[in-house]
Amino acid sequence: MLLAIDIGNTDIVFGIHDTISWIHQFRLSSSLSQRASDYEAQLRIRFLENSLKISDIDKAIISCVVPNQRIVLKEMVQQMFGIDPTMVGVEMYDKLKMEIPSPYEIGTDLVCNAAYAYYTYKRTCVIVDFGTALTFTVITGEGKIVGVSIAPGLKTAVKALFSNTAQLPEVPLIMPDSAIGKNTVHAIQAGILWGYVGMVREMIYQIKKEIGQDCMVLATGGLSSILTPLQDDFDEVDKALTLNGLKIIAELIY
Repeated sequence: MLLAIDIGNTDIVFGIHDTISWIHQFRLSSSLSQRASDYEAQLRIRFLENSLKISDIDKAIISCVVPNQRIVLKEMVQQMFGIDPTMVGVEMYDKLKMEIPSPYEIGTDLVCNAAYAYYTYKRTCVIVDFGTALTFTVITGEGKIVGVSIAPGLKTAVKALFSNTAQLPEVPLIMPDSAIGKNTVHAIQAGILWGYVGMVREMIYQIKKEIGQDCMVLATGGLSSILTPLQDDFDEVDKALTLNGLKIIAELIY
């Protein structure tokens, strides 16, 4: 079985694939204070709770956008499973047969997203990733990553507003029916969530206009289902899209 690990700024997502489907996915908080043994203890509990055998994991692949966590999670995999994980990075990009500009700058999660879009559809795609940052990655049907746009993610925007104002509370990310707030909580939800609906639509419009063609729009990330008015704007919404990209890369590498 394959263990895929997507290490983000907020969460670490673990996926276990049995060559047919993702049979389990776990999400742990990404913390710079955690040691390899801390993550191992948490993961062992998940394995026990779901009747999984550690010995069934024979391959592992890791995408990491938090440099300090890269070594920690690699060590955890080595200790717990006795295997060396494949680390997504510049040194193996040539095997992906994709054109990746600024390879030392682009996040490996975005490369995984692009790999999924390219190998699944072989046509121009925009991948909208709702994470700590809101990203738009454009890849052509020939496998060229045209570029990326980055904005603060939904939780990041709410946290920034809450942290930098004296009287505004932190609010739950629930899509309000009205864009006109009737109280403080509703006002923040309306401003941020409806505002992000408009931003995402405008970004998709501008991207399509600049590349001069229609394209598929894919959405992923833990918050991808919150902006419900956007569901018809996406051709696919899949929280496991990055994991699917990791699986594709693992198949190309192993």
